[in-house]
Amino acid sequence: MTQYFIGVDVGTGSTRAGVFTENGNLLASAKRPITIWHEPGSIVEQSSEQIWKAVCGSVTEAIASAGIPATAVAGLGFDATCSLVAIKADGAPVAVGPSGDPDRNIIVWMDHRAAGEAAEINAGNHEVLRYVGGSISPEMETPKLLWLKRNLPQSFAATDHFFDLADYLTWRATGSLNRSICTVTCKWTYLAHEKRWDAEYFKAIGLEELAAEGFSRVGTDIVEPGTALANGLTEAAALDLGLPIGTSVGAALIDAHAGGVGTLGGDGADGGSRVQSRLAYVFGTSACSMASSDNPIFVGGVWGPYYSAMIPGLWVTEGGQSAAGAAIDHLVTMHPASAEARAKAEAEGLSLVAWLDRQATELCPDFARAVELAKSVHVVPEFLGNRSPHADPDARAVIAGIGLEAEIADLISLYIAGLCGIGYGLRQLLETLSKDGIEIGMIVASGGAAQSNLVRQLLADTTNTPVAIANTEEPVLLGAAMLGAVSAGRYASLLEAMKAMSSLSTIFSPAGGTIGTLHRNRYRAFELLQSADREIRKFAAAGA
Repeated sequence: MTQYFIGVDVGTGSTRAGVFTENGNLLASAKRPITIWHEPGSIVEQSSEQIWKAVCGSVTEAIASAGIPATAVAGLGFDATCSLVAIKADGAPVAVGPSGDPDRNIIVWMDHRAAGEAAEINAGNHEVLRYVGGSISPEMETPKLLWLKRNLPQSFAATDHFFDLADYLTWRATGSLNRSICTVTCKWTYLAHEKRWDAEYFKAIGLEELAAEGFSRVGTDIVEPGTALANGLTEAAALDLGLPIGTSVGAALIDAHAGGVGTLGGDGADGGSRVQSRLAYVFGTSACSMASSDNPIFVGGVWGPYYSAMIPGLWVTEGGQSAAGAAIDHLVTMHPASAEARAKAEAEGLSLVAWLDRQATELCPDFARAVELAKSVHVVPEFLGNRSPHADPDARAVIAGIGLEAEIADLISLYIAGLCGIGYGLRQLLETLSKDGIEIGMIVASGGAAQSNLVRQLLADTTNTPVAIANTEEPVLLGAAMLGAVSAGRYASLLEAMKAMSSLSTIFSPAGGTIGTLHRNRYRAFELLQSADREIRKFAAAGA
């Protein structure tokens, strides 16, 4: 009997599900929106119950669209954003914010309410911080847990299980309390290479009760991604998802890491499949960059090294930016021509960014020359800080070269300059990795913001590194589906599934020549503006 595998991805604004064949072909996918609540104080929250319902709607629609019997689905895998979920033992949600609404029981990854707690933790120079680039981010879970304990002690005490969102989904599906090495190692300070939590760290930062409880509320059974969980789908979850009871479910991945698994392993245009020489670059709302190595390599300002957190047996070093696609979205709305452009975009059924991308493509069909459209405009798009390599959550965007022009042509210049800024940030990360011995020969790009050929060429030119594209429409969903294929026993390992279910297609090579020189000069301007922002903040702090 032919077997099929389902990948489920929970992003920041939607859930998606895809049905794949055993060789990685996508048969159908479906999508559901999810609500995000924003409040003053950098508070961003979601609902686990609403997300679960959206997941179920996505899965049932995808199966129906694929035209396959539900009984033919052999395995299911989940990935999700690294958001913190709080529930009681019976699954009842616990409020995590000032609203007091228990339905809002998720602190979203981009929530920076715990910036003060993160700074306080970093001042302690704890040994575990070596494995997060030397500095913990307010996006990670221990600062958020500390904030919750201090500001909502009743909620903290009432919570029986703190989950990363991906682990919540596998618990909801199977009842298993097992956590994925990916989530707890990358976001919770679990030391996977030593198979332990650091109790002294939790005691030192003020979360001593978690250590005293034997870490039962954050996870005691840690397993590799793709590990089959419990007895598969429970009766309740199977009914919700429209799948047979006992359908195999694999331990989950963070969404960006699922993108890495879905793109890095295939033979293809570069004539090989050695994942250690490739960088997985997932360009979505945020940007995540993941490099694999055989041995641990410590890079200042870059998260990791994390053992087995993406591919079992390999160390992963993770960089990126908190705002990438979101930074471009925000940037273009700031221009006076944005309202006029948005109206034109909506008339054609496009988003503003998609419309601008098409306009830029029509103006410059030679994608390598698109940088010339930026003219005098330079952008450091760090609206939500610098995640890496500077680990500077207080960094902010800098825009230079703007005049009084208010035409759509000038909005296009700003758009291209913003994209270049994203690329120069990636170039900065690649240079930092190289200094510490991680040499990247190819970027494998995925994510919603990387669907444009113009964007792909700009990434190649700004980083001076070839950019390859996976031969699938949905690489993140594919990575999640691979987890289901491994848990169901179709493939013996995640690496085997990666080689069998993925491949590369097009490569975008750096233009070089005068275009390469232009990018080198613009990159120098990028770093100058970036350093100017740091200096200005020093002046402001000194005068406070």
